[in-house]
Amino acid sequence: MSVSHKCTVIAPVSLSIALLITSCSENKVSQCQRLVRVVNAGTSLIDKNKGTQVITSIQLSKDLEFVTKSIKELNLKDPKLKEFQGGFAKIFQNLSQAVAIAGKALGATKIADASTSGREKIQKARAEIDSVLTTATTVGKQSDTLINQMNKYCSKPE
Repeated sequence: MSVSHKCTVIAPVSLSIALLITSCSENKVSQCQRLVRVVNAGTSLIDKNKGTQVITSIQLSKDLEFVTKSIKELNLKDPKLKEFQGGFAKIFQNLSQAVAIAGKALGATKIADASTSGREKIQKARAEIDSVLTTATTVGKQSDTLINQMNKYCSKPE
């Protein structure tokens, strides 16, 4: 076998092995991409369902709980990305709970009757919704901060 023939056989085999090894071991970039995909899915759910009705709010809460579970199950290896993962899981869990409270409060206003006790129920529901809006604003700011930190980290070369 000539030297040139050996090189033509060895080069593709070596390249194949190298690609196989790198594809099996996830790098920071691929882990970042997986986390970003799940976070973006959750964020788009929120954007799509802002200000919706009771049934939609309750479903959104369930969907956000699923996003939380999906984030927790990513099995990331990078220690810094694990921190981001935990932060985003907490954010989506808090949002899920807040949306559930708001959905129930909206439901309470819809069934309140035109009486003193009905007005009290509506006022209580409004207070709960205001509290949820404050929570959502705080969680939104935390999410923005975390996204910015993750983007900086993920854009740094390994």
